[in-house]
Amino acid sequence: MTSREGSGAIPGTAGAAVDFVTRRLTALGIETARLDARVLVANILAVDPARVFSHPETPLDTPEREALSALLGRREAREPVARIVGEKEFWSLPFAITADTLVPRPETETVVDAVLDLCPDRTRPLRVLDLGTGSGCLLVALLTEFPNAEGIGTDSSEGALTTARRNADRNDVGDRARFQLTDWCTGLDPCTGAGFDIVVSNPPYIAEAEIDGLAPEVSRYEPKAALTAGTDGLDAYRCILAGITDVMAAGAAAVFEVGVGQAADVERMARDHGLETIGGKPDLAGIERVVMFGAAAPGAGAG
Repeated sequence: MTSREGSGAIPGTAGAAVDFVTRRLTALGIETARLDARVLVANILAVDPARVFSHPETPLDTPEREALSALLGRREAREPVARIVGEKEFWSLPFAITADTLVPRPETETVVDAVLDLCPDRTRPLRVLDLGTGSGCLLVALLTEFPNAEGIGTDSSEGALTTARRNADRNDVGDRARFQLTDWCTGLDPCTGAGFDIVVSNPPYIAEAEIDGLAPEVSRYEPKAALTAGTDGLDAYRCILAGITDVMAAGAAAVFEVGVGQAADVERMARDHGLETIGGKPDLAGIERVVMFGAAAPGAGAG
């Protein structure tokens, strides 16, 4: 039975509807079934998911149950919840998600953590560059942590840049963020002056042959250009490192997210371009997720 065929079976209260959706998603092996169910019901009711939990008796009328049935069908087709509802939380901040952007992932927060480790003084007037900004999550998160910082987010997708601008404004850092259509460091705005103190990037790093083996939420719905980078998954790093020293200030640091098992290869490429490894950081799963490089002072961070 499909979700549309079973639309009338969706119960008429929020709590019972969560249970119903949870059962349907659990049957498909979706590990986040209950969380997903709560988010979908909350979206239909236009309330916070916490209210669905605290007020399970909230009624759902017929149009709401029909709308929930449609959303359930999309999730059963493995469309990510963030794409269904159009937003995702990152660094405890809300971000709009569109077809042009990746869904921000918890492991990418490791990049933000790494920058905070490098720069404990939150009052510093840093200049931040986010290469391949996508939804703008890295740049926006860093600007919220460093209230005197300003930054530029670049992307090769105008659609992604439009979304990133919206997210910067939504999170009250739009006056300190600019966005530019570029191919990595190529053609970066010459008004960047003396260079950037922090360069961050979560570039594509999946090998082309591996894309079909990823979870359907990724392989079917994420923009391929933001995922794949050549036969070995390292092409984006090659492009970035070829021009990165031209945009880094003296004493600056570059902080990159990397894929599983890629840290050593990216570190080697960085050394070939005159950069020195200044550290790495694992994500919460213990995977080496971030590599960090210094521009001018070997072994030194950005502060």
